[in-house]
Amino acid sequence: MEINEAIKRAKSNDQKAFNFLLHLYWDDVYGFQLKRIQNENDAEDVTIQTFSRAFDRIETFDENYTFKTWLITISKNIHIDLLRKEKNSISQVISNTDKKAFQVLDESPSPEDELITKQHLAKLLRDIKKLKPHYQEIINLRYFQELSYKEISKELNEPMNNVKVKLLRARKLLAEIIQEK
Repeated sequence: MEINEAIKRAKSNDQKAFNFLLHLYWDDVYGFQLKRIQNENDAEDVTIQTFSRAFDRIETFDENYTFKTWLITISKNIHIDLLRKEKNSISQVISNTDKKAFQVLDESPSPEDELITKQHLAKLLRDIKKLKPHYQEIINLRYFQELSYKEISKELNEPMNNVKVKLLRARKLLAEIIQEK
């Protein structure tokens, strides 16, 4: 399949075209993020988010540009957004004695935060149960048992790229279920 044909087919929601583009550009986007983040798990997560966002908005892709450049730009923007969120979660404390700035992360949740977290978790678990069993399993393995993609691949006896695609679909379906409410 040619790249331009795959893009056209992907714009009409052809799953094989999505898979073709994912396999073709995965290493490029993942390698780009690995150089930036220098953490394999975080680079994989950003890469998955990149393809998810790209496939959700593939109809906005302009053929005057290369698809790889478009993906890398999306990936870079996702990483910048994550850095901003991380920076905003850190409060700055200034010492009165030497006027140097320190970054201190307050990790202790308030009792209200704990209650809200428990309520959100219960709701999330109910929403996960609405997914098909194989999607429930892959979400459980990745996010609750915190297995790597490689470990999930061994556990399910499936190729790692299939695991990544299934997880991408499961997250997308779960997001749709959550947004319905």
